Amino acid sequence: MKIIRLKPGKERSLLRRHPWVFDGAIAKGGADAGETVRVESHDGHFLAWGAFSPQSRIRVRAWSFDEARRIDAAFFHDTLRRAIGLRARMGIDSNGLRLVHGESDGLPGLVVDRYGDTLVAQFGATGVERWKSVIADALLALTGCERLYERSDASARSLEGLPEVTGWLRGSGPTAFELTEHGWRLGLDIATGHKTGYYLDQRDSRLALHAHTRRLRFGTVLNCFSYTGGFSVAALAGGAGHVTSIDSSGPALAQARENLRLNGLDLSRAAFLDADVNSSLRQFVAEGRQFDAIVLDPPKFAPTAAHAERAARAYKDLNRLAFKLLPPGGMLFTFSCSGGIGVELFHKIVASAALDAGVDAAILQRLGGACDHPMTVAFPEGEYLKGLVLMRQL
Repeated sequence: MKIIRLKPGKERSLLRRHPWVFDGAIAKGGADAGETVRVESHDGHFLAWGAFSPQSRIRVRAWSFDEARRIDAAFFHDTLRRAIGLRARMGIDSNGLRLVHGESDGLPGLVVDRYGDTLVAQFGATGVERWKSVIADALLALTGCERLYERSDASARSLEGLPEVTGWLRGSGPTAFELTEHGWRLGLDIATGHKTGYYLDQRDSRLALHAHTRRLRFGTVLNCFSYTGGFSVAALAGGAGHVTSIDSSGPALAQARENLRLNGLDLSRAAFLDADVNSSLRQFVAEGRQFDAIVLDPPKFAPTAAHAERAARAYKDLNRLAFKLLPPGGMLFTFSCSGGIGVELFHKIVASAALDAGVDAAILQRLGGACDHPMTVAFPEGEYLKGLVLMRQL
């Protein structure tokens, strides 16, 4: 077994069971991509077993902090079994759910979602890439599914020196799927949809919008970065008078229109704009338009903390414009899925946006990833999705 020896004082994060070792913490040692290594402190004490990544700044991702644990096929079977068993106890009322959530389930770089009888997996690091075949076999055995589609096309793979890979890993068949959640029907395609096909992490947030709409009966709702209209379905099903959905993808908007039809919702109460969100918001402000509720669910502006400053400016500008479009008593559902923007920073960005817009707002609710997207206390970076529900003060 190859040994990675850390510099003095660099063992503290591993002692707290944080799973990452950065390149600057390593004094000596190396290995092949994805190879299991023994990580030791500067004085030779065992710290963890991990997967080595020679091209990534995250040079080692920890598999286990138990010196007696072997990293073999049985390890992956046992770890996957625990992750899948956790979701079985959650009682999620949907045929789409996350089964494996990377570091939070002890499998750094691996994401697995289930859509009915089909699994979709993303292998985002060299360690899980090296064990891909073993992981695929274990997933099918543990779930009883017969099909596994690979969506290893996230940009993070390039940081690991890995090419993009998509396609059937096990089995074959159509890639179109109908998701059900909260009694709604949502069409998607696991081959072409965002992430593994859909934003399962926003399941609870869609329900929150639905609940607030039922309670307050929003007359007009603006859904920005609407993708295939999950929030639009939630608002209209909750009784909203009219919903405007904006996205820069024509195919996504076509699916949004179809999703409204699938749920028997009145298309005359909906408008779809194939346009840039920022430009559209500026135009709405110039026209003096207002909306009773606005959803801001933009793409990832800051994948790492290094991008945080520029991303903060973009988030602030979007939220500033949104606040200007809210009447007193109007509500803003605003989100960040950027790992480089922490909860506290996001709060400050939104507060600064309200100040610049000349409005005051109250935080009514904080939102995050659905319960099948957990994070461990040792890995705060797992809290990538942050949401605030705000009401403009009367």
